[in-house]
Amino acid sequence: MSVTIEAMIERWSGMDRPLFKGKLIDTDGCKCAQGDVLSCAGFTDEQLREMTQFNADKEVAQILGISRTHAVLLRNVNDKIGGAPQLVLSEPAQIIGDQAPLLLAFWLHLDGLSAVAWDAAGAAAWDAAWAAAWAAAGASSEIQGIFQLEKDGRQPYFLAFFGFNTWDDVCALIK
Repeated sequence: MSVTIEAMIERWSGMDRPLFKGKLIDTDGCKCAQGDVLSCAGFTDEQLREMTQFNADKEVAQILGISRTHAVLLRNVNDKIGGAPQLVLSEPAQIIGDQAPLLLAFWLHLDGLSAVAWDAAGAAAWDAAWAAAWAAAGASSEIQGIFQLEKDGRQPYFLAFFGFNTWDDVCALIK
């Protein structure tokens, strides 16, 4: 099986493939969405049991060609009651709203930033890491409200921390 977004959507959309919630793999070998991606990509059950969630997010993002934040979203939606992880890949707008293409592009942009760029948002200490995370969350919220903020005459605030000083700068992410 080729491990692609389309292949995983088809696999998870079938009624014969229930997904586990809460961790990559359970004691019986049932896997969550991320665990299933990793297994299909060749990771063994033992490797899944030993893998940290941080590394799972990174590996799933790389395998599917999505951002780490998108991989975390996949995990979080899978773990919700009634979660449909295939929607995170096939119809992300159903999960994160109508600005999904722009938001997904921004998250990929964040993955491309070097550690130096993230450290530029503050010192490399714990407080700076939290500040950078909050800035990224604030920037994501600004993207979701882009049209209203622009209509109100407001300029990017959090997005400016990442070099996006105008709404045109932000929209250029998907052009």
